[in-house]
Amino acid sequence: MTAITVLRAGPLTTIQDWPGRIGYWKVGVPPSGPMDDLSFRLANAAVGNPDDAAGLEATLMGPALRFDAPVTVAVTGAPATVTVSGKPMPQWVPLHLSAGDTLDIGAVGAYGMRVYIAVAGGLDAEDYLGSRSTFTMGRFGGHDGRKLADGDQLPLADSDTRTARRILGDEQPAMTNAWQLGVTVGPHGAPEFFTEDDIADVFATDYEVHFNSDRTGIRLIGPQPRWARSDGGEAGLHPSNIHDNAYSVGALDFTGDTPILLGPDGPSLGGFVCPVTVVAAERWKLGQLKPGDTVRFVAVRSEHTASTAEIGAARRASFAHVLSAGGDTDNGILGSTTTADGTTAVTYRRSGDDNILVEYGDMRLDLALRARVHALAERIDAERPAGLVDLTPGIRSLQVKADPDVWSQQRMLQWLTECESQLPAADDLVVPSRTVHLPLSWDDPATREAIERYMLGVRGDAPWCPWNIEFIRRMNGLDSVDDVHRIVFDASYLVLGLGDVYLGAPVAVPLDPRHRLVTTKYNPARTWTPENAVGIGGAYLCIYGMEGPGGYQFVGRTTQVWNHRHPLPAPGFDPEHPWLLRFFDQIRWYPVSADELLDMRADVAAGRGDSVRITDGTFSLAEHQRFLDSEADDIAVTRSAMEIARAEERERWSQQGEFAVTAIPSEAEIEIEQGKVA
Repeated sequence: MTAITVLRAGPLTTIQDWPGRIGYWKVGVPPSGPMDDLSFRLANAAVGNPDDAAGLEATLMGPALRFDAPVTVAVTGAPATVTVSGKPMPQWVPLHLSAGDTLDIGAVGAYGMRVYIAVAGGLDAEDYLGSRSTFTMGRFGGHDGRKLADGDQLPLADSDTRTARRILGDEQPAMTNAWQLGVTVGPHGAPEFFTEDDIADVFATDYEVHFNSDRTGIRLIGPQPRWARSDGGEAGLHPSNIHDNAYSVGALDFTGDTPILLGPDGPSLGGFVCPVTVVAAERWKLGQLKPGDTVRFVAVRSEHTASTAEIGAARRASFAHVLSAGGDTDNGILGSTTTADGTTAVTYRRSGDDNILVEYGDMRLDLALRARVHALAERIDAERPAGLVDLTPGIRSLQVKADPDVWSQQRMLQWLTECESQLPAADDLVVPSRTVHLPLSWDDPATREAIERYMLGVRGDAPWCPWNIEFIRRMNGLDSVDDVHRIVFDASYLVLGLGDVYLGAPVAVPLDPRHRLVTTKYNPARTWTPENAVGIGGAYLCIYGMEGPGGYQFVGRTTQVWNHRHPLPAPGFDPEHPWLLRFFDQIRWYPVSADELLDMRADVAAGRGDSVRITDGTFSLAEHQRFLDSEADDIAVTRSAMEIARAEERERWSQQGEFAVTAIPSEAEIEIEQGKVA
């Protein structure tokens, strides 16, 4: 088989394919794929490959590759020096190499960030969940789930090819240092979350790209929002906090006061507001933003955007400026209605030109709202209309993703409104609900290390430092940290969402409101969190599915919730897929020491052990409501005391100027390849 030898890998070269890993957003698996899909697909077109052939993405500097047989290759993306066995060669054209030739791609120049290499026939790579794209943070796809290294051998696939061709000038995407990004307004606009002046700032500011950016997200430097709310209520003390909902790739996510453009390796679910979203045809630009570049957002209407099916002149990528007659004036709200029984408001929010975020009720934690979300998801999934791509539930919302070329937002809105009128009453909900017993190492040394790193490299004066558990105690008016321990181990946590921080990570809430410890999230977010750390943010508990960024307040660490051995078995995991938990599972903790946990984690990684204990059952919303009614008085007393404590904490924050903090992590402490989103 024809192979490629990697003589020099470059700083970050990975195998990707387009459109990436689709259909797993609801369990926290990002699409990955090329960050600049347009340059990648044009490279494939240049060598005659189909769009979905696997190729290489190189960041900042390209690789040096030796071929052991004659091949045709093409190099696209950011301008860079290209040589074949020492002879300079152009980009954007097919290059015919002889056996033994070396393709060498140097550093990118003044414009752009990523270079793409296609080989006729494509690369042969690991297919994981339907894609060969590399997701390095998840350690899967591509070449052993990692970036390339010197000495790697890359086999070639044998895909059918068409005639190779030159990429014309009006097809090539324009590179610049002063970018314009076409965005739609929403899902979270003014005056609900931001002030009108905040939204004006979004469109009037030349944001600067921060060095601390990567495939998970592009961190921007710009003005601090004034905010329309004083806090996020049960979702957290900061006004950027909301009950967790699904994100769109390309959303401008305010993690606290820091704006981040979410990339193709970003999180699927989270609890921060997003005022605008880059439209699908413009998202290629995220892959070429480099530190120091400026970004200006330009409002466009979703019905006027180019089609992502286009890779030629119709994509309008050869223009540096976004052509727009103006954006929507609806503040991101496409429409509204009420449930069939007239009791609950339903809001349809725009999230780019390819998503609608369906949101139920008021901004509060109410399991009846999650029941409505479940009923709608079941109704849509039963019919699966043409163009549907993904359904991702949040706490009180459902994101419906579609191919706008097949199913336009207006048609989708009409159909969703019709579906709503057909749904049953929420209190009829009875669903399978397993009880999953997991070990918890309380105040685990790994979480302590993460706090220390945060204090040294990000922010040492945060109210939650140096000990998150003490902060949780103070936020909830408890007498001692022992009370925090008791409540966490007494609680039964109902899983409402998966993928909150990647790879099947649950967002779960205690069934008994007296167990709902409420905290705020780190601002700014941590840049490192140990795999399977357990934390609380807002009223929610999360198990981190993998090592990466984070913002929840730590209470400890547990065993794996993602089977990295898949398709090989692991105890407690369904053999059909790699995630452990399901929607509406109930998590119960049992205590173990830090050393015991390390042994258990080693057992799970080896496919043995019995640390996960699962019993089947059901969850009935009506039965749960009867429990709440019977305990209503004591619940009200407990919750009132907790709310008073949070009000006192918020007043302390206000007096200390906490709401004005806009710290950005220091360069010395953050590696560029780490994730950036809480």
